[in-house]
Amino acid sequence: MHIKVYITLVSVVFGMFLNAQQVLSTEEAVRLTLENNYGIKITTNNVEVADNNQGILNSGYLPTLTGNAGASIDVQNTEGQLANGETRVAEGAETRRYNASINLNYTLFDGLGRLYNYRRLKEQYQLSELEARETIETTMLQMFTIYYSVAQLSENTEALEETLLISKDRLTRAGYQFDYGQSTKLEVLNAEVDINNDSINLINIKQQLKNTKRDLNLVMGNAYAQDFNVDTDLNFLLQLDKETLLEKMIANNVTLLQAQRNINISQFDIKSSKARFLPNLGLVGSYGWNESNNNSPLAFTLQNTSSGVSAGLNLTWNLFDGGSTITQVKNTKILLENQKLQQEQLLMDVERNFNNAWDDYQNKLVIYQVQEKNIKTSENNFERTQEKFKLGQVTSIEFRQAQLNLLNAELSRNQAKYDAKLAELTVLQLSGELLNVQL
Repeated sequence: MHIKVYITLVSVVFGMFLNAQQVLSTEEAVRLTLENNYGIKITTNNVEVADNNQGILNSGYLPTLTGNAGASIDVQNTEGQLANGETRVAEGAETRRYNASINLNYTLFDGLGRLYNYRRLKEQYQLSELEARETIETTMLQMFTIYYSVAQLSENTEALEETLLISKDRLTRAGYQFDYGQSTKLEVLNAEVDINNDSINLINIKQQLKNTKRDLNLVMGNAYAQDFNVDTDLNFLLQLDKETLLEKMIANNVTLLQAQRNINISQFDIKSSKARFLPNLGLVGSYGWNESNNNSPLAFTLQNTSSGVSAGLNLTWNLFDGGSTITQVKNTKILLENQKLQQEQLLMDVERNFNNAWDDYQNKLVIYQVQEKNIKTSENNFERTQEKFKLGQVTSIEFRQAQLNLLNAELSRNQAKYDAKLAELTVLQLSGELLNVQL
């Protein structure tokens, strides 16, 4: 009776200690990961770069406007003979020249090359968004894997602490029995050995728990500066329907969507290459100003100023470039065909992976249910063995075996519990629904 009260008090104190620590929920972990994970930040910046590239400023549809300006000074010694035979000499004659101009260039037609390139950049932006989504999904799955590892280790730690308390109770009881001559010193030594083993196991798992918490905090961008606990309550999405998820997988799987975007990009590459067969028509225009000052006595004018506007059309047509454009078009078509074949192969791989993941999820759910039943059996067996041990009807070896059976059952149940949840997350990721469901 005294030992039961002691265990209860220790459990209450331990529970108060856990409650004093902040509990990190899955929703909070997701939020912190999305806000602080460095990989997600980098891929978000890459999406921003792709967004800038798809803008009108990078499309080639806007004209180019350049300004030029210059100034020069010439100092020369000049000797000249007039028509009447008179000779004149200009020493150190200085000539100053100034000019400025604004030039406009605009492509009116380039064989629709810039149109297809503009559309290609749009597809590239969509592809970058899919790559960002893939990074987020992978990071979320990594975060959940570590999160549930922390949860499993936390429950395993509690199980080992309970085992250690039971072993200490056994040592106390063995000491009393030895003092009153009811058992031998061997029973006390065996209990001490078991306590040492349980203590070592507890020390190791506590260190493993600390390391795993650090891993989780790293994925969240080190957003937590203090120790924390995680939520060990799980909700399984048992209403999942395989056929519905399979349809969503074909429509929403991020890998399949990326393959389709790459095909679209290759199709625009082919059209852009074919555009080189057509002529280019460009508009050019300029406004210029020029001024020249000359103090030479031999000059006809001392100052000359001119300004004006000019405009024109340029037509260029590369009639034959040695066959490089033809070769490029052929190779791009072959690349497109390979991408279509890879898409078909990828679809088969994703369907296989989905079916494997679904079956794995169903099997692990069954295993978890079996382990839940096994826990009850092990608890009943331990309780009966414990009562018989107190009455001296079973040996310490039999009691220890029942204790280890209960501990192993608890550890196996915890393993099955989180294995089933991670299998569920894998199914959701393959179906493209990982970011769309409430976990």
